[in-house]
Amino acid sequence: MNVGDTLAPLEIPVTRTLIVAGAIASRDYQDVHHDASLAREKGSPDIFMNILTTNGLVGRYVTDRLGPGCVLRKVAIRLGAPNYPGDTMVLTGTVVALDGDTVQVRVVGANGIGHHVTGTVTAEVAA
Repeated sequence: MNVGDTLAPLEIPVTRTLIVAGAIASRDYQDVHHDASLAREKGSPDIFMNILTTNGLVGRYVTDRLGPGCVLRKVAIRLGAPNYPGDTMVLTGTVVALDGDTVQVRVVGANGIGHHVTGTVTAEVAA
């Protein structure tokens, strides 16, 4: 692995079930994550994914790409465009730093309306 290497992309279909299940699993009962009519009343065209689900998907992406010896040490993300049902989020990553067994990956998750998530993940990988 070298600085500048890219990780294989991961396409994640953004389904209504994924959004609702992620919200429930993370105990986020805000109506905008499970009730389309209440989400519309609050100005959103539909329900949308919460940050905790996104954080988990980013972690999954990096550990899947770096292998079973990978241990996440830090995940720092920022949300942008919402993930709505019916879209697809494509996660991509670039190695931006290496220090011994520690790797830092810049991650971007894009959907049909823009960047849903950007950030960096620091992980230790087995030698």
